[in-house]
Amino acid sequence: MDEYRLNIIKKSNTEINRLQLLSVFFDDEVIYKIYLRSQVIHQLFVNNEELDIEKLDLFHLQFTDSVIELLKKIKKSNEKNVSLIYDEIDLNEELIDRMAGTVVDQKSFEQDKQKQSLKINLSLRKLFSVLSELSTDFPFSKNINVFSSKYANDFYFDLTTDQFAQLINFQERQVYTNVYAIIERKLMGKLCKYDFRTEFYIGLKSGEQVIEVYKFLETDDYYLFFPSRNLFLFCDLTILKDLDTSTNLSEKEKIVRELQYKNDKLKSNAAVLKTAIPHEVINLLEDSYHKISDINFLNHLNNFDVQSNILKTMLKTDLF
Repeated sequence: MDEYRLNIIKKSNTEINRLQLLSVFFDDEVIYKIYLRSQVIHQLFVNNEELDIEKLDLFHLQFTDSVIELLKKIKKSNEKNVSLIYDEIDLNEELIDRMAGTVVDQKSFEQDKQKQSLKINLSLRKLFSVLSELSTDFPFSKNINVFSSKYANDFYFDLTTDQFAQLINFQERQVYTNVYAIIERKLMGKLCKYDFRTEFYIGLKSGEQVIEVYKFLETDDYYLFFPSRNLFLFCDLTILKDLDTSTNLSEKEKIVRELQYKNDKLKSNAAVLKTAIPHEVINLLEDSYHKISDINFLNHLNNFDVQSNILKTMLKTDLF
């Protein structure tokens, strides 16, 4: 075998190896079929020295080179887009790490709700005694406002200013008042009837103002505690009918979960995008495969310029 023929076969083998690597990367059926068919054509020339070796060179020049360059361009474009996705993932991970250290967890909130309920029940029992005895004793348990200051930003639900105003509205004749607190008369009566047995229900906030809502254990009645005025009133939940209380996750915890979910989707998208090939290219490759699979393909190799030009034109598009 002369050196000229050997060089073309060696060059052909290199082209096919490049095509094989791309078929493995994209893992697409049509690319793999083109690779196999190219191997068959290559081997045909290796095994038949009587064939014009320049036709093999022409085949790669007109077809394989263009396919390889097209796939390389798609691969480069995909990798650039995937890199942008992973940049976003990395930024999200950094934010998750920063927020995770400051997230007030659900378990602590649930435990402290019970403690706060006990403080409120004891304070109301003491307030009843103070009002009954006309005492000047301070009725509230120690650090009763710490709960709201700790959890309001993360766990309390947002109200409109109108909703907030409606909740804390009352008539003077409806309440008992002393220097330390204001409590609705009927509410005090109900608390006495049910032995001050209530539990924390939800927290509400409007700007910097907060309200704690409590529920009677034995009935479906609710009252509010407005710490800024030490005010206790029955709470009309119909005012909160548009409030979504389906989740009690902290705001930071919700953001962390949303970012984690978003990153899972981004990673999934990146995996798909990495090997994505535009439909127009797939259709073109399918058409090309059928042409090189034709039994008379070699006889018409000189007329393959049209297919070659289509592939080269595709290289100049903005599809990828």
